[in-house]
Amino acid sequence: MTSKKRGLSLEDKRKGMMEIFYEKKDFFQLKELEKIAPKEKGIVQGTVKDVLQSLVDDGMVDTDKIGTSVYFWAFPSKATNTKKQKLMQLENSTQEAKKLRADVEAKLAKKKTGQQDEEKREKLQVELKKAQEKNTALKSSLKEFHELDPDELEKLKSESQVSLEAANRWTDNIFAVKSWCKSKFFIEENQLNKAFGIPDELDYL
Repeated sequence: MTSKKRGLSLEDKRKGMMEIFYEKKDFFQLKELEKIAPKEKGIVQGTVKDVLQSLVDDGMVDTDKIGTSVYFWAFPSKATNTKKQKLMQLENSTQEAKKLRADVEAKLAKKKTGQQDEEKREKLQVELKKAQEKNTALKSSLKEFHELDPDELEKLKSESQVSLEAANRWTDNIFAVKSWCKSKFFIEENQLNKAFGIPDELDYL
């Protein structure tokens, strides 16, 4: 008895759909893609519409109604511009995270050992937790960014590397704040992680 062929993941379907647009460089109606996608990329016909809509929602595929028909299209230049915009957003987010870390560090530096105000301390904990969540979101975005459209992404390798290094610098900043807190407040690392919501497995990309 032969084993069942494993179906494509959503990401595989998205990549396959983008390949259709890039390879054929043409405009398509939904019914045309429902015929081409299963035959050429192994995408189940019933999922074509949902896969296509997810790409439209992410700005990777354009769509417009011409007369009574709705057409879909995507070209490599569109993907390149989208990725450049994504890189700029990541760079801006990294700068904001860096500023937030500097603010938290400055506030911590003003606090004197043995004279900590509990209310202010809790506020600092919330701010540092937000910084950690921003760092996690940046890493998640970078990982997703690397998984999409590998051929076009290669053209932007040097630019994406800048964002990757920036995310790692922010991770380094988290470690620096932890070290400072341990030396100033004599807090164990596991207690510090728990108090600030920092996962034990935090590491560089």
